[in-house]
Amino acid sequence: MQKSVLLAAERIKRLEVQGARNVAITAIKAIEEEAKESKAKQKGEFLRELSEAKDILFASRETEPFMRNAIRYVMHAVEKSDEKKVKELVDLISSVSKQFLENLKRSKEEIANIGSKRIHSSSKILTHCHSSTVSHMLKRAKREGKSFEVICTESRPVFQGRITAKEMLDAGIKTTLIVDSAVRFVMNEVDLVVVGADAITSEGNVINKIGTSVVALAASEARTPFYVISELLKFDPLTIYGDYEKIEERSFREIWEEPPQGLMIRNPAFDVTRRDFIHGIICEEGIISPHSIIEVVRRRYPWIFQ
Repeated sequence: MQKSVLLAAERIKRLEVQGARNVAITAIKAIEEEAKESKAKQKGEFLRELSEAKDILFASRETEPFMRNAIRYVMHAVEKSDEKKVKELVDLISSVSKQFLENLKRSKEEIANIGSKRIHSSSKILTHCHSSTVSHMLKRAKREGKSFEVICTESRPVFQGRITAKEMLDAGIKTTLIVDSAVRFVMNEVDLVVVGADAITSEGNVINKIGTSVVALAASEARTPFYVISELLKFDPLTIYGDYEKIEERSFREIWEEPPQGLMIRNPAFDVTRRDFIHGIICEEGIISPHSIIEVVRRRYPWIFQ
């Protein structure tokens, strides 16, 4: 195993790489580097090396279907290829990886273009945690000349909401930071809630940063529209066959470095927001109902189901 994959997996595990899109990009680049450094002489040996790299990257973060789908895309291209020579397979991986990353850029722009239409001047928008896709959409709306305010939650215990707040300020957007538990207090002032997603299940439920479901409940109570901004590649095909998306529980030290002896601390990183609380998923196909997720993904990315 080459250092590139092990290093990428460690960076992902330690949250040095944040955001599902960035994790997927990091993983794709690691697979490409692994292929270039391979000493394999035959296709079978080459595929085994890639499979080992895939397993290591998959294990680096349990709740990350975007990364898994990205790697599946590359692996699928190699496995179905009639090419036998390793050198040509390495070139194929580079080509497919480049194409995949270009498609990601295009989908991000498509989502920003669609989502920014839901933002109006004088709006107050609440978001939770940090999503590069959400931030890009909000920046697009700002560039379109719209004047609005963003409220960011801190997103404890790692405070990813501070990343969002800084990005909004850098973009010239009026920004307020609140503690997570103040969400219900401010919700009646909010016109729109937008959050990202780490995973979307076959039922249209969304797994995202812990606390997202509480935000959705508060939005439902206040009758505030709640939208998920997400690439369709965050869909987890395994949930079709009865699997549950795993909820990662992280180290207690993120909450309390040196807690009293005997104290039990739980630190789930994600929670599930039921589709009933989601007005729509804003994705590269448009604004879709969570109920239609399988149909839309099958139309756009049929290889996910293979």
